Amino acid sequence: MPESSIDRARQTYPFVKGHGTENDFVLLPDHDGTIHGDLSAERVRALCDRRAGIGGDGVMRVVRSAAVGRPLSVATWFMDYRNSDGSVSEMCGNGVRVFAHHLVTEGLVDAAVPVVVDTRDGVKTITVDTVADGGATYTVDMGPAKVLGQTTVGANGVTWPAQHVDMGNPHAVAFVSSLQVVGTLVDPPARDRGVYPDGVNVEFVVRRGERHVAMRVHERGSGETRSCGTGACAVMVAAALADGARPEGDDVTYRVDVPGGTLHVTWTADERVLLTGPAVLVARGTTDL
Repeated sequence: MPESSIDRARQTYPFVKGHGTENDFVLLPDHDGTIHGDLSAERVRALCDRRAGIGGDGVMRVVRSAAVGRPLSVATWFMDYRNSDGSVSEMCGNGVRVFAHHLVTEGLVDAAVPVVVDTRDGVKTITVDTVADGGATYTVDMGPAKVLGQTTVGANGVTWPAQHVDMGNPHAVAFVSSLQVVGTLVDPPARDRGVYPDGVNVEFVVRRGERHVAMRVHERGSGETRSCGTGACAVMVAAALADGARPEGDDVTYRVDVPGGTLHVTWTADERVLLTGPAVLVARGTTDL
């Protein structure tokens, strides 16, 4: 929907709703940065409210890089991502696929070449794999993982060792006996506040087969979500390390099942992490939230 459609007298503005493996987002087209300015936490919370708003795990403002003070970026578009509580996030692996899919479907980028998107974790390159009615599959080059030390996390009265992996945002990956043992995940899991003073995304993981795992995730700033792209990447890296499958000459790929579907993550021989999964747009309209 063109930005000219905004009704400033009623303070209405366009939105698009989309998801990647049911990790869902409200997209706000704001190409020249003139509609939303410094997107307030209050507005983000209102948009993400699942009863009184549109509903989502986060909000992405679709804005040109130059309009938000990044004139030297090699990417025309910047993903201004906020968690559902209004806090700023560095990166969202599922979100950047949905962001790219919006750019493709609106004709804002050429789908025949890789799409580049600027984020707070740097520029990400997204390749269109397949296109179908209502959605498409994309692969995102998430860059290198930072494998850090061991830590611990706790939930439902139990504590587990966890691998600290940074994918542009922090993750703690714990292998558990079952995905039910961690309980409801209503509250953030216990963490080492010395390691994670600003919170952490926590993934609980079980093995399903050779190079095949399943996970649940509690996302910092959003709670338990149906999927987490950066979390799936962190899980894959932690699983590969635990399996002695770190790539040496050959790429290594794992299937990662999430409550909202399936993602595939490849750790390449040159230490890059590639995330492959779907992106779907489900609604568009205007709102005055």
